[in-house]
Amino acid sequence: MAVLLAGNLLPAPAATPTNPAPAEGVTVETSGGEKVAAKETLAQRDARMAWWREAKFGLFIHWGVYAVPAGKYGENTTYGEWIMNSAKIPVATYREFAHQFNPVKYAPELWVKTAKDAGMKYMVITSKHHDGFTLYPSAVSPWNVADATPYKKDLLGPLVHAAKAEGLKIGFYYSQSQDWNNPGGAKSGFKEGDGWDDAHKGSYDDYLSNVAVPQVKEILTRYPIDILWWDTPMFMTAQRAAPLAALTKLRPGLIMNNRLGGGFGGDTATPEQFVPVTGYPGDWETCMTLNGHWGYNAYDQNWKSATDLIRKLADICAKGGNFLLNVGPTAEGEFPPACVERLHEVGQWLRANGDAIYGTSRSPFSYLAWGVATRKAGTLYLHVFEWPKDGKLRVPLSNEPKSAKLLATGDQLTCQRADGKLIIQLPANAPDPADSVIALQVDGEPATEPLPTVGAKITASAALPGNPPENAIDGTGEKRWRAPQDVKSAWLEVELKQAMAIGAFGLDEPDVWPRMSQKFTLAAFVNGEWKGFAAGKTSGHGIKQSIEPVMAQKFRLTMQCDKGSPGVAELQLYPAE
Repeated sequence: MAVLLAGNLLPAPAATPTNPAPAEGVTVETSGGEKVAAKETLAQRDARMAWWREAKFGLFIHWGVYAVPAGKYGENTTYGEWIMNSAKIPVATYREFAHQFNPVKYAPELWVKTAKDAGMKYMVITSKHHDGFTLYPSAVSPWNVADATPYKKDLLGPLVHAAKAEGLKIGFYYSQSQDWNNPGGAKSGFKEGDGWDDAHKGSYDDYLSNVAVPQVKEILTRYPIDILWWDTPMFMTAQRAAPLAALTKLRPGLIMNNRLGGGFGGDTATPEQFVPVTGYPGDWETCMTLNGHWGYNAYDQNWKSATDLIRKLADICAKGGNFLLNVGPTAEGEFPPACVERLHEVGQWLRANGDAIYGTSRSPFSYLAWGVATRKAGTLYLHVFEWPKDGKLRVPLSNEPKSAKLLATGDQLTCQRADGKLIIQLPANAPDPADSVIALQVDGEPATEPLPTVGAKITASAALPGNPPENAIDGTGEKRWRAPQDVKSAWLEVELKQAMAIGAFGLDEPDVWPRMSQKFTLAAFVNGEWKGFAAGKTSGHGIKQSIEPVMAQKFRLTMQCDKGSPGVAELQLYPAE
């Protein structure tokens, strides 16, 4: 994964429509007479992706030798799985950590039970991270759990068996490009073939041929996995990626993400550490840590609360995505207690409210001031984060209601129409302070109002060729507006079809590394002059916030980026209630 605290120089793959892999067993003949795999049909793709779309919630596991230093090297305690690169540890020194990697407390059945009790439907574990260490006995390199550690046993096989026994799907993460131990592997911050230690310098193509390709073949032929999760495709061209892509045919039905590189789009987009304001088209999955690191860091106690995780899960599902939530086990093979506690709380909520998560699809609402919504067939699930003080939930929906009830208790609720909205009468107190869900059934297809920015006119003070301002209001985070490289401050101006009271806004930033830390101001043209009403600083993950309602037709967003040029993937303005 991308480094969080020490910085990363890699560009993340752009969020693009998925590029399905060819269907297994189907071939066509080219004009040159060569038989190649045909593209799968939409029906075949839907069948292959069906379980993943139903699952919604999965467990990510980052585990390896980096769990031994546990985040500390020298006096610095901010390291994670990137510790070898961030601290520029020599190969020989880093390999000494393997002598202390002895996960005698590893209980794969317990890991699976923890995931299942949390309501997770699948798992993805690092078979090899960027440090090149494999959690299985590889015949390709002795830098593996069987040959380099006192444990001397396969860690992946037992987990695969345990997951399958409990009905969970399982996948492997594999760092195909970066490898800081095996000679020739890519190293972030260094040119191809280079590094900070002569021991790992070498030919990148030799590394691919001698390590990456045969190891991917090993994991795909030894283990019945369902997902292959690539990462950081440095130096990856179409020619270099092709042998790796071809190997995926060894595992029929395999799902892979969009980080192989070389133009291979994969099946799922992968926003990292943030929930897009808009979501992405097609299949996508937010991956996120429970604290600030992917690998185990004994000094990082900045844990996300269960309430935060539940709301993120609901928000992601409301935008049509999946949530892959990470745990970094200790070197002895245990999940940190804080992780287990939070996963247990999320699981408790899901046992009462799982119908509002599993198998749901994107919300028909672009914005709800009080929470989010998911949908399944004829039912809308209203996830209420902010319980209305007056006991009236205002739903911007034109349909006539058929029924409404609290999902967790089954208590029926009364509905009526007023001021063009559906009003649901609620009890005085929220049944669940994290997320109280109302199951609402209405007549017909949900009829909602379009965003104010739909059909609006947009201009920019400057734009990089191929990154026009129109990209910022196309309704997705897929494309982006970007200013030219020599511009540090630029603005977008949006003119709505008519003046409207705006009560909130959402801003997505380009999904790039390093993250775009930008200062922003949002202003409205009121009484013949621009008046600012919102300002702040982003962390590259965008922002969504409520404001005091502003009545205007023209709005201007000014972005300032000290490192690189300003950019916006999506700007949305939301009407006041």
